[in-house]
Amino acid sequence: MTEPITINGAQKLQDELNDLVNNKRQQVIQAIAEAREHGDLKENAEYHAAKEEQSHNEGRINEINDIISRANIIDVTK
Repeated sequence: MTEPITINGAQKLQDELNDLVNNKRQQVIQAIAEAREHGDLKENAEYHAAKEEQSHNEGRINEINDIISRANIIDVTK
């Protein structure tokens, strides 16, 4: 099932996707690495917060990819 989306809306989604993949993903990976250095992962709140943030980030990436794959780009000027 396709979803109608404007050219501007599609560009905003693509920009958000690029930021999540190229910037946010790297920040989260770095935060996880730093939290691991603090030792025991069972009681490491920073580690669990970073993993949760990673989950949210990857979920949004998947959501945007799904929207883009089903998008029917419309030109509102026509």
